[in-house]
Amino acid sequence: MGTLGGVTRMGAQMLATRTPDAIASDPIATLITAGDYRAALTQCVRVHGPALGRLCMAFLGVQSEAEEAAQEALMAALDAMPSYRREGSVRAWLFAIARRICGRKLETRVRREQRLRLVQLDESAEGADTLLVARERATRVRLALDQLKPTEREALVLRYESELSFAEVAHSCGIDEAAARKRVSRGLERLRRALGDE
Repeated sequence: MGTLGGVTRMGAQMLATRTPDAIASDPIATLITAGDYRAALTQCVRVHGPALGRLCMAFLGVQSEAEEAAQEALMAALDAMPSYRREGSVRAWLFAIARRICGRKLETRVRREQRLRLVQLDESAEGADTLLVARERATRVRLALDQLKPTEREALVLRYESELSFAEVAHSCGIDEAAARKRVSRGLERLRRALGDE
């Protein structure tokens, strides 16, 4: 999935919840538990790096800031590995770190230079009309997302952009799974109302 461009398909997506056995057998978690933090970081970059970058881009909307935030998240994860307790998946733990870093960056940003691009297009392959329509739609979706409560927006981005299960969203946000489901449901409902018939 590219970005949140699939807003109208959000309700149809269902992802499998990670079981405790799946978390226990995660090779990255095993490396962390064994104290091989450099190898664990290398695997985090290989396995979760692209999705981490997309998550930061979804929150920040500026490529250079997103890349910086992703790198900061990976370095923060390396520093935090000694205290990792395997309470959730490595992916959810890593995304929780990235979410906090992006939140701090958003709080300190003086002004936005670019709107978040929710649709990734190859400009050379698309006609000008198609590109304009896609950009206008992306702007409408971004504005609709901006109208949501920050907690609901975060839950939606984690669930549908980063493709986390509800349990992983809950872990990333520091809430229980029922609360995560409620945030996503409320966010989707408000997003649909804001977008009308789209």
